[in-house]
Amino acid sequence: MKELKYQFYIGGTPAQVWDSLVSPDKVQQIYYGSTIHSSFTAGEPLKYIGPGADGPDTLHVYGTVLEFSPEQAFRFTHKVGPSYLKGGEPYESRISWLLEPVGGCTKLTLIHDQWQPDDPSYGPSESSWWQILSNIKTLVETGSTLDFGSWE
Repeated sequence: MKELKYQFYIGGTPAQVWDSLVSPDKVQQIYYGSTIHSSFTAGEPLKYIGPGADGPDTLHVYGTVLEFSPEQAFRFTHKVGPSYLKGGEPYESRISWLLEPVGGCTKLTLIHDQWQPDDPSYGPSESSWWQILSNIKTLVETGSTLDFGSWE
């Protein structure tokens, strides 16, 4: 089964890195203007909503929170929103954010796994994770994000 796995070392505390993953204003900066909507309770829904093909409130990603352990682990199921499906099936995969203090920095690991063999969102996810991870690192270390231009 396919797996995307990335590890970044970020010049910030686990609390700062965690904040970039769950704080609505920080998430909006790293996820191309989308905000996260969730109670952050295992078993509850999670949505990333923001500007896109369906207007300002496009549903980009949704799923269910699997684990929420502040400053350590955040896992949830992942399905792409209707505007990405083009009549296709909403395949489910899993996203795991793992944080670990290392010296004076934080090791951030992203694992995107449990892909279905013919999930068409694998390719776009593989390319966009680099931008999102780079934005997290840059935001935590400098207070701003990178300008990638239009991502649509």
